[in-house]
Amino acid sequence: MMELPAASSARAGQPSRMQLHHQVAERIRTAILEGELQPGQWLRQERLAQEYGVSQMPVREALRQLAAEGLVEHVPFHGVRVIEFSPDDVEDLYAHRSFLEGLAARYAAENVTPEELVELRELYLRMKQRLAPEDLAEYRHLNRRFHELISGASRRAYLVRVLSRIWTTFPTMLWGNFDVASRSLPGRDVSDLQEHEALLVALENRDAEGAEALARRHVESAGRELVAALRRHSGRAASDG
Repeated sequence: MMELPAASSARAGQPSRMQLHHQVAERIRTAILEGELQPGQWLRQERLAQEYGVSQMPVREALRQLAAEGLVEHVPFHGVRVIEFSPDDVEDLYAHRSFLEGLAARYAAENVTPEELVELRELYLRMKQRLAPEDLAEYRHLNRRFHELISGASRRAYLVRVLSRIWTTFPTMLWGNFDVASRSLPGRDVSDLQEHEALLVALENRDAEGAEALARRHVESAGRELVAALRRHSGRAASDG
């Protein structure tokens, strides 16, 4: 990781204390989301301060910020560690996400612009061309953009903010937590595309109720299959142990 400048004087072109702790938080956040800091890994303030070339104060403030974002957790008498997701956590997260994305799709059907519909159709067509295993990362990128565009088209600021936070942290951290999540689930890509197309048609037809129901079923279906795969994987790991 790059060394951060010490916080001495903002007037000299160096970051203020507030800017510095945001910079430290961004460094740690990136390390978590990119897998450099692993789920369950303990984060020691002294080591992080030395690595980033700062005092412990901005590190402490950065860890508080990341705890509020749900990326790390404070464990009494032990310290701070990167969050780990259990299959039950994933099930709850998908239930939360399905409700919110259903609402976003309902409002998007009422507010989406013709230009946004064109972009959604283009994203869908690009996803159809990215079904090979070696294209999985690109498929996921397009899939995320597809969902984020629908969220934005809802014109509901709170929904956009909450779903943006979920999409920023949850999928990336999930893939880092579970090896099975880094692979495509059998048959899921095809059903994904079918569900995306049905949702897109509902948006094009301005069918608010249909869009909400389809979005919820889409997220719920993906969640059920992923949680089942994670539990099978956990069961095999336990038996191997």
